[in-house]
Amino acid sequence: MNKNELVSAVAEKAGISKGDAQSAVDAVFSVITSELKNGGDVRLVGFGNFSVSRREASTGRNPQTGAEVKIPARNVPKFSAGKGLKDAIN
Repeated sequence: MNKNELVSAVAEKAGISKGDAQSAVDAVFSVITSELKNGGDVRLVGFGNFSVSRREASTGRNPQTGAEVKIPARNVPKFSAGKGLKDAIN
């Protein structure tokens, strides 16, 4: 499912227009992104948790040449599924 399909499904499920659903989906993604950017986390009980994890610098190898490559440290988004979501798909 891509974003357009998600917007259509939300519009149908909520009984609202696609424009309103598009605004709602964009707002949810925006709020989650800004909270993670500020170092916080988002906890949705029954669904899951969005958080930021720190990945330290490391050394890797270029698979074609075998040369060492320095991989810089960075923050990466992380999602942990909640019990309700796990139960729903099993």
